[in-house]
Amino acid sequence: MKKYALLSVYDKTGIADFAKVLLGLGYEIISTGGTSSVLKENGIKVTLIDEITGNPRDSFDGRMKTISFQIESGILFDRQNPAHAKQAKELVVPQIDIVVCNLYPFEDRPSIETIDVGGPTMIRAAAKNNANVLVVVSPDDYELVLDNLQKNKVTKQLREELAAKAFYHLSFYDSQIGKFFSKEKFPKELTLPLRKTNVLRYGENPHQEGALYNMPKTNSPIAKLKHLWGRELSGTNTGDIYAGLEAVRQFKEPAACVIKHLSPCGIATGKDVHQALYFAIEADPVSAFGGVIVTNKPMDLKAAKNVATFKNEREENIDIVAVPFVTDDALELLKKVRKSMGVYTFGEIPKTRSEKWDLKYFGGSVLLQDFDDNVEESFKYWKVVTKKKPTQKQLEQIRFGFKCVKAVRSNAVLVIDKDIPMTRGIGSGQTSRIGATRIALEQAKDFAKGGMLISDSFFPFQDSVELAAKFGIGAILEQGGSVNDKASIEAANEAGIPMIFSGRRAFRH
Repeated sequence: MKKYALLSVYDKTGIADFAKVLLGLGYEIISTGGTSSVLKENGIKVTLIDEITGNPRDSFDGRMKTISFQIESGILFDRQNPAHAKQAKELVVPQIDIVVCNLYPFEDRPSIETIDVGGPTMIRAAAKNNANVLVVVSPDDYELVLDNLQKNKVTKQLREELAAKAFYHLSFYDSQIGKFFSKEKFPKELTLPLRKTNVLRYGENPHQEGALYNMPKTNSPIAKLKHLWGRELSGTNTGDIYAGLEAVRQFKEPAACVIKHLSPCGIATGKDVHQALYFAIEADPVSAFGGVIVTNKPMDLKAAKNVATFKNEREENIDIVAVPFVTDDALELLKKVRKSMGVYTFGEIPKTRSEKWDLKYFGGSVLLQDFDDNVEESFKYWKVVTKKKPTQKQLEQIRFGFKCVKAVRSNAVLVIDKDIPMTRGIGSGQTSRIGATRIALEQAKDFAKGGMLISDSFFPFQDSVELAAKFGIGAILEQGGSVNDKASIEAANEAGIPMIFSGRRAFRH
């Protein structure tokens, strides 16, 4: 029987050159619409698919181009089965040994009319019958396939690898269509479309390989990361940049964050990025060593000098700088600060997210939840529970602090400066709240006096309030809702510290 290759692709990169080699290897080409036009323009002899199917050309607005007994049978019949081979000959079914097909990127124009039916059917049939049919869904594989065909060394392993890519291609495509139709917040069955964008330097540790995947059309700044200088990203770096973004994206004013191990060691806002970054570093310069800097506004030369000063005067290093944009003179300075320091830009941080879920992976299980956004809406529900009321200035600092504590690993307690919108002490990732409180206060030292103490949840006992009083804390924000609220309120009243209940927990794990 004649050997046929069926070519029907949206991405026409390299398809003409690929087809020419197939012709030289003795294959006849079957093709459709746009693909056949490209092939003909390049002098390649093509059999139009309707000559095989017998389907009226452009019937039902082109919805029935490839779906047919002839095409699917030509892909699916078992070449090793004599009965199948006999039937194919009797029914004049073409032996289609190669199917090259990739699908229109649904994310570019999602609609009912852009849902491909015939293409996925051919891909699925070819992938199922991979023992007999080569299925190719990416131009990246053309060279590999041709090399093996020319050497007559098409292995079972290659066939199965190509089939796996085909099924992933279909799953990626269909998952977007499901999302397009679904009105459920949490569907009973769910697949997520993910596309590999780059292989990372490593995952969390050098012995762990890692790669970064993005969802189609995501507006996440992580997907827009552009490498300008220095080290390539690891999984740890990527996580820290994301954690920094979650901290600074909450602020309209210039904000900066220094991140270590997914938790801030300093967050601050200022009149400009220079001032915000200066305060963020000064919040805890010891912990800032080897950290990741993230800002919500572009970095200019003045701001970049903070990084240079940190290196030259304190002899401390920063591993990564990630900012929306960086001026040319700032970049030139950063290059001189440290050869291996990575410098990245991610563009303007979008005001709203394109994704509706915050995902957390638990080794085989995935948590889908709402993003913990719209924090300012909660301010109107805050309740002062002590006799003494906070001043307007204290209230401003407390609001800043609540945005900060949301970005810190739980259990989290923060000390905020009494005047400057910056952290002075961060107790994060602790198993006890009194432990987190003690760490924050001891780190803040003299800056705790008059400062704001911010907790991401309630104080289950009065011990944290009593400890705060010893350090001279000026005001406290906690969630409230503990059975021991009365004891905490009494301790605050006794110390003359105004205390607010937020009524909103701010855990981050």
